[in-house]
Amino acid sequence: MQERRKQPRKELMSYSQVYDLYNGRLVGYLGDINVLGAMVIGDAPLELNTALTVSIQLPELPGITATRIALPVRVAYCKQDLSPEYFNIGLEFSLVTENQKKIIESVIDNYEFRRQTPHYPQRPV
Repeated sequence: MQERRKQPRKELMSYSQVYDLYNGRLVGYLGDINVLGAMVIGDAPLELNTALTVSIQLPELPGITATRIALPVRVAYCKQDLSPEYFNIGLEFSLVTENQKKIIESVIDNYEFRRQTPHYPQRPV
């Protein structure tokens, strides 16, 4: 499958809760994010192209006092996860303010999952 993202997503070590702001329902947990959108791991599917406003619980961030951000989104995709009881839900952000962009970048900087490459000794030739 061809990758259509305009910007790579960053997997996170902090699985923040994501709620539908207006009905208070838990959509799922933040799996990855960038300033254009996010992937949420949820236990119920969402219909494609549904517009909603989500509230993302923020982990502790240096220099940021906000505990959540609210963003209007469109459901870009919804597919079953490798674990069949869960769904990967792609959310495209409809509008991100400059302040929200800074918060998202701080989340990425502080909680991005970085795979460590082992430093094996050189093989003799």
